[in-house]
Amino acid sequence: MWLNITASPFLLTGFPGMEKAHHWISIPLLLIYTSILLGNGTLLFLIRNDNSLHEPMYYFLAMLAATDLGVTLTTMPTVLGVLWLNHREIGHGACFSQAYFIHTLSIVESGVLLAMAYDRFIAICNPLRYSSILTNTQVMKIGMGVLTRASLSIMPIIFRLHWFPYCQSHVLSHAFCLHQDIIKLACADITFNRLYPVVVVFAMVLLDFLIIFFSYILILKTVMGIASGEERAKALNTCVSHICCILVFYITVVGLTFIHRFGKHAPHVVHITMSYVYFLFPPFMNPVIYSIKTKQIQNGIIRLLSLSHSKA
Repeated sequence: MWLNITASPFLLTGFPGMEKAHHWISIPLLLIYTSILLGNGTLLFLIRNDNSLHEPMYYFLAMLAATDLGVTLTTMPTVLGVLWLNHREIGHGACFSQAYFIHTLSIVESGVLLAMAYDRFIAICNPLRYSSILTNTQVMKIGMGVLTRASLSIMPIIFRLHWFPYCQSHVLSHAFCLHQDIIKLACADITFNRLYPVVVVFAMVLLDFLIIFFSYILILKTVMGIASGEERAKALNTCVSHICCILVFYITVVGLTFIHRFGKHAPHVVHITMSYVYFLFPPFMNPVIYSIKTKQIQNGIIRLLSLSHSKA
């Protein structure tokens, strides 16, 4: 193996065969990107400045919003560069860095959803100890643990990309860099880079989902033991937003996996579109879900709008 320093840059791809429509395709994508930035940015602003939202549940929500912003800011420059300016070239270092952040943030999102499930589990199944278990320090430790787990787990496969020779076509199949896309262009033994991501997915994302699933079984069991129907509804209502975010994230993961596994004969544009759904739909929907389903967030938005109106 050797470090390929003077290699030709990779070429990003927009929507093959639809190059003349790239400017039109960029319009809905730009609107979605703008909505994601505004929605998640508003959540972060509210949680930071509204004292009533200084609780573990909203701190984890802030982590989710920051992760969604990270994914968006990582993919947006190259996507819009390809669609607006036909700027397709990207250096190896920049490409590998983008792939690292994209895949790391995907693992972070799964970990944050798990942390949010833990928060709901403690709040409903052990409410008397909630404030003593989920202190600010503990929330910070969980957040750092989620970030560290994701960062270290993705590092081995991205590090190896720097040492592969690339003598195949340098054309990538998306407008952003993905590990599974890059290794197809390598002229080397990529067995480790093929198998390791499968282990990561099963050991982390799938395990996260199973823990979340079983935590909600325990939550449901506890809620069903509450005598008052009104209290049962109130307890379950605090979980609705989180459950919706879980469904949005894991349904897109399953959808993307299904297309890559069984859609080999599907048009390439289907694969590209599904990848955009995977990266844009959860960051777009998460602020919408919490704004609609969470009273405290609604009140914070109303106060923010009232403040803006009074200043105007």
